[in-house]
Amino acid sequence: MNPHEPAGAPPTAQERAQVTAGRRATPAGDADGVGPAGQAVPAAGRTARRLRAEVLIVLGLSLGQSAVYAVVNLLARLTAGVPLAEQSTALNPPRAVRPYLDLAYQLLSIGFALVPVALALFLLSEPGRRATARIGFDGARPWRDLGAGAGLAALIGIPGLGLYALGRAMGLTVEVQASGLGEHWWTVPVLILAAAQNAVLEEVVVAGYLVERLERLGWRPAAVVATSAVMRGAYHLYQGIGPFVGNAVMGVVFAQYYRRRRRTMPLVLAHTLIDVVAFVGYALLPAGVLEALGLG
Repeated sequence: MNPHEPAGAPPTAQERAQVTAGRRATPAGDADGVGPAGQAVPAAGRTARRLRAEVLIVLGLSLGQSAVYAVVNLLARLTAGVPLAEQSTALNPPRAVRPYLDLAYQLLSIGFALVPVALALFLLSEPGRRATARIGFDGARPWRDLGAGAGLAALIGIPGLGLYALGRAMGLTVEVQASGLGEHWWTVPVLILAAAQNAVLEEVVVAGYLVERLERLGWRPAAVVATSAVMRGAYHLYQGIGPFVGNAVMGVVFAQYYRRRRRTMPLVLAHTLIDVVAFVGYALLPAGVLEALGLG
């Protein structure tokens, strides 16, 4: 404004009251802001665009990024000139030759992998309601969650071993070495922490956060479950086509469970149990037993 121009008459008390009333009548989440005359600007479309961008950012920083890498990795394997059945991949590989440096790197990797979980919980939080309570990621009912988690682990884990063996026999699955760590006093604790980290990251982001956001965007239940399941399968594609199918089936079961119960803690416990058995069992079983099971 030109400083030599008159500023105009100040608003009357009635005009100020109308502006204040307009602001109070409009929820903060339903408007872009207040216009020059104090009128609320609708923001339904803007909110949906922000939510879609938010989902892409969270996934891009976590499991969506892993899925893209896994797809490229699978393409590389399929074009390598070597059958999938003759290829292998190692989970939990060593990160340094010196044991204590390796331990430091392992712990740092586990810690930083949980940052997207903190981001997802932060974004799901609302005034007066904690995100952990919203998605059931708490200790409100430990024994019921543990029982449900153990049941889900048996339901998914036992058939999962059969699918892995079938995939190996059909040449659709690479040999998965569940632990590449050496024999150190800290090997088993680190593997247990890695199992818990995988479980927390996957279940909070893919079962809790993603389902919540897609439902808020108005997606149909079948589309929500399918998207969660395909995402879960996609970031396991580096293991081959068999693990993609197995994890997608797991994703359907877990997403449906979450939609009905609104609790991720049983899913986290189930996933942790499955991975602990795989990681620690692999580290402790003799080489002969692993070979007999087709795991070594």
